[in-house]
Formats: sequence, structure tokens, C-alpha cells
Amino acid sequence: MEKRLILRGIIAGAVAGLLAFVFARILAEPVINTAINYESARDAAQDALDKAAGLPIPDAGPDIFSRTVQANIGIGVGMVFFGIAMGALFAVTYAICLGRVGALRPRNLALLVAGGGFLGVYFVPFIKYPANPPSIGHPDTIHDRGNLYLVMVACSVLFLIGAVVLGKRLKPRFGNWNATLLAGAAFVVAIGIVMALLPSLGELSANVKEFGHHATETPLPLTNAKGAIVFPGFPADTLFSFRFYSVAAQLLLWGTLALVFGPMAERLLQPKAAPATPSTPSTAPAAEVGSTV
Repeated sequence: MEKRLILRGIIAGAVAGLLAFVFARILAEPVINTAINYESARDAAQDALDKAAGLPIPDAGPDIFSRTVQANIGIGVGMVFFGIAMGALFAVTYAICLGRVGALRPRNLALLVAGGGFLGVYFVPFIKYPANPPSIGHPDTIHDRGNLYLVMVACSVLFLIGAVVLGKRLKPRFGNWNATLLAGAAFVVAIGIVMALLPSLGELSANVKEFGHHATETPLPLTNAKGAIVFPGFPADTLFSFRFYSVAAQLLLWGTLALVFGPMAERLLQPKAAPATPSTPSTAPAAEVGSTV
């Protein structure tokens, strides 16, 4: 049973990843191009400042893959494989929850598991460390940023599981509604403490050393030696659009995963009973009894 659920999760994840890629390719890719153009123009302005100051200009080197390959094959393959991985993880979680979270229809359970996956794996970590397009972030902080994001994902998933367990334990005493509210409040408090303790990206040591104390790594206006602005900061509209489409793509992925997996799981777990064959009444003719007078 578990293997068949995982197979269905992989199929649903592949479909979800493909749809998320189509969405991102149409709506998010122009925003990414805008961010890359900003990065190129800013680097050119920085090179001009360095040249005027007599500083060496580093060679950027050739691109390993063209933007066409990155925007189509690279992102497409990446999102489909991400969808497959999330689909397998979704199916394993679904199998664990099956029969342990109440008498739910398979489709309803799929929606709940997908909602939990979206919140725990993506949206809650996104609140602390939101997605950034190219040109935001510094090479010296890649390692620290990756570790901090993984910490947020791990805490979010673990606290979400803990909230489900807490809600089940509180249910006999407080009822289902109140137990759910108390468990949700406990999750918010716990994850809020983690968010408060973890540093903002702008407060990482490499950023503080070079740029001072800031909340994020969003590029500020570029200034010359006299303090005059020679290149603007990163456009806020571009940053908002990229983050909005990132959330929308993930919501589409997890929603599709639930809507595709749910019916397949329901057909597997609750197969339709074969129609009963009506019994055939006996048609044998009754024996005729004749009498002669």
C-alpha cells in the first residue's frame, strides 16, 4: 500500500512541478531578467568607480550556461525534480497520517497534508528569509544563508508536527476546536522565538563588515567617494514581484499536488464496490398434476 501511495505521490509531484514551471516561466522569468540586468548594470558602474580609483577590475569570466538554457531547461528540470521530491515526501507523510488524524476522506487528508507542507516547508521559513532574485545576496554569505534557511525549515517542520501531536492530546480535554487553537498558538509562539533568535541576513558578519548594520541584503544605492549616488538601489517593485510570484508558484505546486494525489489515493483506499448481480428467480415450470375422471 505504501509503495503504491508513494508512486502516486511521485506522479502528482511531477505534474505539480511542471505546472509550477510553466507559471514561473511566464510570470517570474521577466522579473528575473530585470534583476539580472540590474546586476549587470550595477557591476559596470562599480567597475567604473574602481577604475577611476585605480583599483584592479576582476574578470567576471564566461557564463557556463546561457540564459536561454537556464530559463528553460535548467529551471524546468529543477522544478519538476523538486516537485517529484516533494511528492514522494508528501506521500510518505500522507501514509503516516492515514488513520491517525481522525476519520477524514482521502481527499480531505490530502488537502490538509499539502497545506501543512506548504506552511512548514516553504511559507513559514519564507517569512524570516524570503526568496531573493539574482543580484541580491553576497558571495561571502552563501554558506551562512543556506545554513540559516535549513535551520528555519527544520524548526518549522518539527514545530508543525509537534503542534499536531499537541492538538490531539488536548482534544479530549478542550474539544477539537479549542485544542486546534491552542496548538496553533503554541506553534506561533515557538516559531516566533526561533525567528527572533536567528539573525537577519543584513546582520551577518560579512555584511556588517562591508555595508554596516541592515535588515536585509537588498543592494543599497551605489555611491562614489564623495557620497553621491551613481547607481540606484535595487527596485522595490521588482523585489516584491519576484517574492509574490515565488509564493504563488509554491502555492500552485502544493495545491496541484493535493488535487492530483487526492483522487488517486481515494480510488486506491476506497475502491468502488462491484455492482451486485441480482439473483435470478427460478423459472423451472411447476409440475403439472393431471387427473382423469
